[in-house]
Amino acid sequence: MDKDSTKGTDRADEGSLLDNWIDAIECGVRSRVREFIEALLEEELSQALARPRYGRRQAGEAAEGLSGVRNGHRERSLTGTFGKTRIAVPRARLTGDDGSTREWRSAALRVYQRRTKAADALIASAYCRGPTRDGSGAPSRRCSLGRSARMS
Repeated sequence: MDKDSTKGTDRADEGSLLDNWIDAIECGVRSRVREFIEALLEEELSQALARPRYGRRQAGEAAEGLSGVRNGHRERSLTGTFGKTRIAVPRARLTGDDGSTREWRSAALRVYQRRTKAADALIASAYCRGPTRDGSGAPSRRCSLGRSARMS
């Protein structure tokens, strides 16, 4: 048994496969998703303030309804079907007709939302399917009972 029957090239091939695991397409798609979400939130804020970013009201133009000022951004983490991404959510301080102020809240992104509704639906469907180690593919009784079923 002087001869080594194992091939050293197999392990080298596996290592080179795992060394380059970052996919340029995935990175590009995630950055575009982040840009799209941030643009959506910026547009929503621009409509609430009735002016674009860096836009000013004219000297004689009166503020109807709400007025306010932008107040930077805050980082948020959002998980969706596109994966986990960090987005910059714009902040603003809105002033009402009576002089009271409040922080602007996005209608598209709830205050403590960390997952999209589609991601929540995927998690719920995975829970309903139950463990899949047996490979049977049979649906679990967890979610198949319906609303009329009594809990014991």
